[in-house]
Amino acid sequence: MNKYQHYSFDLWLTLIRSNPSFKRERTKFFFDHFNQRQKTLEEVERIFRRIDVMTNAINEKTGGNIDTDTLHLMVISEMNDHEYDFDTVDLQALYDEMEALVLQHRPVVYCSATAGVLRALHQRQNCTLSLLSNTAFIKGRTLRKVLQELELDQYLHFQLYSDETGMSKPNPEMFRLMLGSVANTRNGEAVQPQQIIHIGDNVKADIKGASEAGIHSLLVNSNNQCISSLLN
Repeated sequence: MNKYQHYSFDLWLTLIRSNPSFKRERTKFFFDHFNQRQKTLEEVERIFRRIDVMTNAINEKTGGNIDTDTLHLMVISEMNDHEYDFDTVDLQALYDEMEALVLQHRPVVYCSATAGVLRALHQRQNCTLSLLSNTAFIKGRTLRKVLQELELDQYLHFQLYSDETGMSKPNPEMFRLMLGSVANTRNGEAVQPQQIIHIGDNVKADIKGASEAGIHSLLVNSNNQCISSLLN
């Protein structure tokens, strides 16, 4: 593996994975608070999954970002057969509850090699690292707290999230924003695209997106290739 000057990482299923207990508790919260049509827990869980898969596909197709509040309202609407008074929903309070659940049932580091690889790359001379992540039900503001608690943020020079940029991978503009941030982080030093690599688990969002932006890419985890291959 070539030694690059900048390493860009996807987040979910690349550096971290979700805690199954979070999704169970989230489903139960919506079941308890927004369930006028008396859907079962299993039905609410399936609704979350459908909305997640559908909106992720939309974001990848359009390159935009459907925000978390909209996702929550979509779930509530479908739970209630699209008849619910949204004026009764305090979106800020709802997200505060969700953030508390995320931090209580925190995501975990993807594998035992993750932290060591980031540490080794961070220690290389003239090498910078960053995060480039699509978001859905969990906002970037919360993921920053998660990475701090997992002690992974110390290896990242900057973090970019789709809910904060308004763009989702594989949108080339998302990758170009990353390229601009690399230059800013390195005090204006120009880094050629061939000296940058993006690492992720999603062929469409990560590999295709990086290719269209003219930078190298590495598919990990979904193809049984470990992140540790970066150190070979």
